[in-house]
Amino acid sequence: MEGGSFGAGRAGAALDPVSFARRPQTLLRVASWVFSIAVFGPIVNEGYVNADSGPELRCVFNGNAGACRFGVALGLGAFLACSCFLLLDVRFQQISSVRDRRRAVLLDLGFSGLWSFLWFVGFCFLTNQWQRTAPGPGTAQAGDAARAVITFSFFSILSWVALTVKALQRFRLGTDMSLFATEQLGAGAGQTYPGYPVGSGVEGTDTYQSPPFTETLDTSPKGGEEQFPWSKVQFSSVAQLCPTL
Repeated sequence: MEGGSFGAGRAGAALDPVSFARRPQTLLRVASWVFSIAVFGPIVNEGYVNADSGPELRCVFNGNAGACRFGVALGLGAFLACSCFLLLDVRFQQISSVRDRRRAVLLDLGFSGLWSFLWFVGFCFLTNQWQRTAPGPGTAQAGDAARAVITFSFFSILSWVALTVKALQRFRLGTDMSLFATEQLGAGAGQTYPGYPVGSGVEGTDTYQSPPFTETLDTSPKGGEEQFPWSKVQFSSVAQLCPTL
């Protein structure tokens, strides 16, 4: 599908599931989707442990509840975004409007860039809080979950940066209008239009004829005799009847 409109082929063309599943963009979205689950899942299940001083629960990352909430929000947002963008990739080839395709690619580019930055911030924040966490029974119990969250946060940075690069490549690819207009415009661009066929009802200049009766029509009469031929007959009759005159 290279060379198409923003990385996609002709609008309305059938989608090949095998080629779609092998696309780097699809693999990156699936990987980011899995990494997001690996981030917010451990925090929800094992991210809160009992405090040493009482029965209340505290966040495993240095007791900072904001760190746990930030990790859950970041992972859950990435999970929902990957699901939505994956569905958009499936339906992207059915979008016939070039303007709508451009908006979809810009949305993908902007969100991927933003989430790449947030994953970097989250990775640094969670790593810093984990380094400051004092050892204890609860920390030892949830230590593996905390390290898993930090590890997949780092992997998420890589996957979302790769998604940003892919979206940027699709945007730079732009619109190849030949897929939409070449077949309609190019078919008649190098052809000459034939003339009117014989008998089509439209005559050329070579077959023009003068209007009828122009040769026999006398437009300039020369005298009264030609105009009034009965006058000669009338005077001849009078001369015969009156010869003495």
